[in-house]
Amino acid sequence: MTEQRKIRGLRRDAGGRLATIGDLLGSAFAGLAAGLAILLIFEAVMSLTGLGTFGDTNGWLALILPVWLFTEEFRAEGFGAHRVLVAGLAAGFGVAAGMTAAGLIAGFVPALVSGAAGAATGTVVYCLVWFYGLRWLSHRAG
Repeated sequence: MTEQRKIRGLRRDAGGRLATIGDLLGSAFAGLAAGLAILLIFEAVMSLTGLGTFGDTNGWLALILPVWLFTEEFRAEGFGAHRVLVAGLAAGFGVAAGMTAAGLIAGFVPALVSGAAGAATGTVVYCLVWFYGLRWLSHRAG
């Protein structure tokens, strides 16, 4: 097993990556929740000032912090073609799943809700493909 260190409750391996899928999903969802909370506050202010109606902003904006986390995970992985391949696959599958989820409910709910549902779905898919795909390719390569 690789050496693990614990920083602020999160387990990281020797390379600085999050060591468990739970840590990755938890961090991603914490960022998603924070982004969604900020987006809801922004929506409320815009609605109260009369500059827009509540729910018109796209919920995909909540992905800002999870994308930052994914970028840091990408950087922590180090150099190699395997990280680029897995990141591309994870992004592709995540966007496809997220767009599918958002599209399925878009006619029934505001853009804020459908975008947030798509962002959550895309985040889960990205985390799963990144974590398990990277470990599988790293194991196969070395």
